[in-house]
Amino acid sequence: MNIGNAKAELDTEALAAAVLARDRAALARAITLVESAAPRHQQTAQDLLSALLPHSGGSIRIGVTGAPGAGKSTFIDSFGAYLTERGRRVAVLAVDPSSALTGGSILGDKTRMERLSRDEKAFIRPTPTGGVLGGVAPKTREAILVCEAAGYDVVIVETVGTGQSEATLRSLVDFFLLLLIAGAGDELQGIKKGVIELADALVINKADGENIAAASAARTQFSRGLRFVAPATAGWRTRAYTASSLTGDGIAEIWAAISAFEAETKASGIFEQRRTAQRREWLQAALETRLRDLVFGSAAVREALPEIEAAALSGELSLSAAADELIRLLKLRA
Repeated sequence: MNIGNAKAELDTEALAAAVLARDRAALARAITLVESAAPRHQQTAQDLLSALLPHSGGSIRIGVTGAPGAGKSTFIDSFGAYLTERGRRVAVLAVDPSSALTGGSILGDKTRMERLSRDEKAFIRPTPTGGVLGGVAPKTREAILVCEAAGYDVVIVETVGTGQSEATLRSLVDFFLLLLIAGAGDELQGIKKGVIELADALVINKADGENIAAASAARTQFSRGLRFVAPATAGWRTRAYTASSLTGDGIAEIWAAISAFEAETKASGIFEQRRTAQRREWLQAALETRLRDLVFGSAAVREALPEIEAAALSGELSLSAAADELIRLLKLRA
């Protein structure tokens, strides 16, 4: 082993040890490392994940999504503070939309979670999507594992609500929470959408002040509509709740539902079945990413791509034949 490799291994071991010791700065560095797209960081990131993996998996993973204006960040701030006050350690992975101009994230969620941002038992990580479809950052899965290894027993993933984010979020978490608001039009229109079928709970948010009556009415309407929707999780009945991030009303009821969900699904085996299915999906996603990188990282493919692409776009070559030709070039270089 050369000196450079020995130093990298030592640094990885030190970083892993610091994460396991619940060093927040080390946790931030670890997530930055696993999120890095730089080729020189990939092996180090894999070594780090291998060291942390045996210590992961111990959290309840909660996904929170909803339309813009539903109050996701303020709800998570109130909900997370409720949990930390009761001894839980909460990590929030707030996926921000990337700037079309700079590629960076807007990072507004951290500033809106004022209570959690000052809480020693909480960790907030705003992460840009990097233009990836689905409303979830490319390495959100890995970030979840790192947070769990750092001792966070509740991991909340907040998505940007792109329209595709709900299905992707469902593949990341144990419990899927959909936030809605009353007075935004036909209260039952969401029942017609596939997102309702993915949710383990609906929360009519901003149920305070003059909105209390409207939120209560919306809860009643959604509760009726849910009778005709298949549950997202076998053996679990999806219910509607009301909540206020300002007053804290409804927060305890929602956490009680999540706790009951965790207990019931673990007892029935559904919890681990879902985790296993998710790991299978993660494996397939990782394989697709590696294969894409392998193809477009090939010098032979990059050299031949403009000509083959032009022939395919002009109709001189079928798309499948063009793909076969690029794969042939890859095989020749293997």
